[in-house]
Amino acid sequence: MKANKEKLKLAMANACMNTEDLAKVCEMPRPTLNNVIAGRGVRPKTLGRVAKVLNVPVEQILLKEV
Repeated sequence: MKANKEKLKLAMANACMNTEDLAKVCEMPRPTLNNVIAGRGVRPKTLGRVAKVLNVPVEQILLKEV
């Protein structure tokens, strides 16, 4: 699963979080979070954890591949 970079950054802005804040609250290593933010493929659980912390549905930050 890949995150849509722009939608993810928008959700982070709405939550008033930067990358460091998000990594701490998600309790995940910074390199893993960097993969999410860069739009690289990550496990569904990882993307779910980020969405939960940002209080948005996974579908909102998911990259829709055509």
